[in-house]
Amino acid sequence: MSARTDIKRILIIGSGPIVIGQACEFDYSGTQAVKALKEEGYEVILLNPNPATVMTTPSLADKVYMDPLKVEYVEQIFQRERPDAILTTMGGQSSLNLALELDKAGLLEQYNVEVIGSSIASIKLAEDRGAFKQVVQDLGFESAKSHVVHSLAEAESHLADFPYPRIIRPSYTLGGMGGSIAENEEEFPELLLHALETSPSGEALIEESLIGWKEFEMEVMRDKSDNAIIVCSIENIDPMGVHTGDSITIAPIQTLDDKLYQKMRTASIAILRAVGVDCGGSNVQFAVHPQSGRMVVIEMNPRVSRSSALASKATGFPIARCSAKLAVGYTLDEVVNEITGQSVSCFEPVLDYCAVKVPRFELEKFPLPFSALGTQMRSVGEALALGRTALEALNKAIRASERKLEGLCDLVAVGRYSEEEVERFLTSAHPLRLLSAYTTLVRKGPSCLPMIEEITKFDRWFLHLLVQQYELEQAIRANLDHQTLLKAKKAGISDRHLAFLTSQKPQDIERLRFAYDLHPVNHHVDTCAGEFDALTPYLYTTYGEVTEAQPLGKEAVVILASGPNRIGQGLEFDTCCTLASLAYRKLGRKTIMVNSNPETVSTDFNISDRLYMESLAAEEVKEILRLESAAKVVVQLGGQTPLNLAGDLIKAGASIVGTSLKGLLDAGDRGKFSALVAELGLRQPKNRSAKRTEDILALAKEVGFPVLIRPSFVLGGRGMYIVYDEEALQKLTHLEASEEAPVLVDQFLEDAFEYDLDAVCDGKSLYIGGILQHIEAAGIHSGDSAAVFPPYKSRPEILKQMQEWAHKLALALDAQGLMNIQFAVKDGLLYLIEVNPRASRTIPFIAKTSGVDLIEAAVRVWEGEDLVAQGLVKQEGLVAMGTCKTGWAVKEAVFSFDRFSNVDPALGPEMRSTGESIGLGKTFGEAFAKSQISAGNRLPVAGKVFVSVNKKDRTTILPVVQKLVALGFGIAATKGTAAFLFEQGILCEVMQKVHEGRPNITDYLKSRQIALVINTPMGYQAHASDDEIRSIAMRLKIPYTTTTSAATAAVQAIEYLQKKQVVVRSLSS
Repeated sequence: MSARTDIKRILIIGSGPIVIGQACEFDYSGTQAVKALKEEGYEVILLNPNPATVMTTPSLADKVYMDPLKVEYVEQIFQRERPDAILTTMGGQSSLNLALELDKAGLLEQYNVEVIGSSIASIKLAEDRGAFKQVVQDLGFESAKSHVVHSLAEAESHLADFPYPRIIRPSYTLGGMGGSIAENEEEFPELLLHALETSPSGEALIEESLIGWKEFEMEVMRDKSDNAIIVCSIENIDPMGVHTGDSITIAPIQTLDDKLYQKMRTASIAILRAVGVDCGGSNVQFAVHPQSGRMVVIEMNPRVSRSSALASKATGFPIARCSAKLAVGYTLDEVVNEITGQSVSCFEPVLDYCAVKVPRFELEKFPLPFSALGTQMRSVGEALALGRTALEALNKAIRASERKLEGLCDLVAVGRYSEEEVERFLTSAHPLRLLSAYTTLVRKGPSCLPMIEEITKFDRWFLHLLVQQYELEQAIRANLDHQTLLKAKKAGISDRHLAFLTSQKPQDIERLRFAYDLHPVNHHVDTCAGEFDALTPYLYTTYGEVTEAQPLGKEAVVILASGPNRIGQGLEFDTCCTLASLAYRKLGRKTIMVNSNPETVSTDFNISDRLYMESLAAEEVKEILRLESAAKVVVQLGGQTPLNLAGDLIKAGASIVGTSLKGLLDAGDRGKFSALVAELGLRQPKNRSAKRTEDILALAKEVGFPVLIRPSFVLGGRGMYIVYDEEALQKLTHLEASEEAPVLVDQFLEDAFEYDLDAVCDGKSLYIGGILQHIEAAGIHSGDSAAVFPPYKSRPEILKQMQEWAHKLALALDAQGLMNIQFAVKDGLLYLIEVNPRASRTIPFIAKTSGVDLIEAAVRVWEGEDLVAQGLVKQEGLVAMGTCKTGWAVKEAVFSFDRFSNVDPALGPEMRSTGESIGLGKTFGEAFAKSQISAGNRLPVAGKVFVSVNKKDRTTILPVVQKLVALGFGIAATKGTAAFLFEQGILCEVMQKVHEGRPNITDYLKSRQIALVINTPMGYQAHASDDEIRSIAMRLKIPYTTTTSAATAAVQAIEYLQKKQVVVRSLSS
């Protein structure tokens, strides 16, 4: 059999903006699917409103639509493109839910579109918790005791004698969204109501608690001829009770005997058969009682999942690519295994190494209570490491998660936490629980192991790993001879940690290692434990064995990617690395990618000539350069992580591609940069640099309040504060300034508008991809602000000035390649905020909307082709600028606050968004409206608008309010604003502010009498009371704007929405 010929055009649905629980892994699966179907000659149409992804790169699919994932927009695509089939298994829960909605609306039948990958019946069976439970029982397997309920009354009548704790799981949600653990009768009603609200079908499953049981996952592939294989078995080191996305996991399974493993394998395949998944991958989850061995089926996902990306990278078996081939009619024995080139895909991968995944949490941006982890996912990214032993892989993975921990270590000794905190971590579901178990073992000795096992429910096999590390560390402290050093390196212990254990410097350990000639070797990930020769270039490093791959040599370029996904350094940077590798290869240059993120496209082994799944730390990168005999390193694309390594790499003999290290550092060093700006005669906000903590206050007074306080060399606005007065500054007791890490004190330009400019420079000419204007006023981090391309409220002379300043700065910093500049405009004057001579998070957005691949342009510059030769600039020494090919394009930030009940959603100078959406339109209103729909903000088309603005915004808000009245909205306002509007002939309802008594605005919000909030605060007290309004609006999903410009934007979007026009626009059109 070969691929189906009765279908020609296939629509692939992506997963939309990145949120916690649905992240970069679906860009990886979607990209693989597009490529796999194109190989077979199909015409591929793509829908995904996420501009940061690789899959939406215009050259990949035949047509790319970035419209909202809503039924009415898909219908327009059906009308315009007439697809024969729709593939919905590559876009996470979002695309499955959309497929069900399309089916319910009768559109699949009306337009004769076939669902491939997973049938509607299979999706319903697997996603409907009650129906799935029946399937499991009919097969003779056990599922947890449970009831499906649709209301609190139904739960109370059916569950009177159901024991606590109860697990609550909403149907059809993603990453355990809305799920919880109810410990008692008091907690249950509120948690159940929340789950029912979260579920699109208003349904939840109440389940017996399996907390403390062991948790396992099987990644299964099945084709239409009933061939089925287990691609990968995964064991969660954390016991049940923690979402699998938040658990440290290991592949293959370590602690099951063969009899139980075979039972689980048989059950997985039987479940796929019964649910009807016959062309692709699925993931089945199990729980096993640690003593009795009782096995319970938890759930299945009839689609490519987060675990599929992990399993693909852990084994080298490309699940999404294979699933796409099966969806169009192939069977497993017809799909060639790309890694060996001679075997086919119907054999089960065999591993001669262990793979460990460690999740990455944003503990600073979203402080977690001690018992934080539960059935709802909270981590924002993950790191993967491979090693010949479980201990080696675990140490490497903890280090790769970039949490400043060097592997298993004593959390108290390394100075990160107190003994009291460690005790609390140990007794609660906290991300640092495993490390707390190790800390307790080190401090109390092996006699405390039974106590640790009892409290944490970690399996003894994993506790034994901790004992191995403990004994090894004792030997290291006693005498670090050749044999002990080799043992330590084979256990994945870094030079830095060895230095800590022996009270030396990392350089001393490195010298000792070199003296013993101890270097790592590389091993292939080959899916077959060495049975066949591996063709693919997918590698990891280990010690004490034989190198398997020959060096690529000094002509190869090493690209350092961005490591685990996190807020401030997300998918956009990974996309830049991927596109750079593809551009280099197009020009005939070999590339080596280094990354530890299993979710992304950059760690797909087809993207580069070599892929190393390794941590982005100086020790690992230097050894990879040595193994490959390479010297050229790209650090400009992966965010802050690679930039932090540049100095160490240069000392080790590497050469940095593009802008020199001096240029990179001068832009980040506030003192040098201010001097440069003054020398060039450009304007910037008043600023000072405090090198001693006690100087901060005096410098703030000198600059004048309000001030912006921030550390140097950070990404994502980490640790930034806007301070309105001396009293507020004195509350920031944790600020520390030093010579190495000064604290920057800048004048804060309140009410200014910010701009982002992305450009490519070849040392003489400058090509500006585009200028984005932020819709939010200054003070909101650029990554959290909505932005519009082209700038919609700017004078031509200001834009001209930005181009001139950008050119001067590029030449002064000797920028070679990419650079991003942030400007602000206040009272008609242009100010320079900052310059970063590297890739920024807006590059993919600007490249797609302007039609110029800025990454390829930069790579060509690095390869010696100037901008004139590329046809981007007319003659040497000039500046040229791109335009928006789609009319208008709006980028909106997307947040995951709904997963954290204790977090205030007020935005500020520190970035907190997890992803972004895009809206394209012929008018600004259309583009802004679509960006809001895709970001999950439903703007109202009728109802009452609450307005409360400061005095100086009243004249600007007047036309907005007049327009809202004309559009049929009712207006409510606070006293001051209402009096002003009354004078202008607008009658409105008066509402009290938060501190004026009850009922006040928050009461009206809670009773859902307000459809939209327009509120522009000024000054500190206003900020505090407005935060409460914003928090409530955010929780209740009531749209909220904090600037008059955002209000104007919202009104233009509302006007567009009232016309009920639904138009889709492809990137090529």
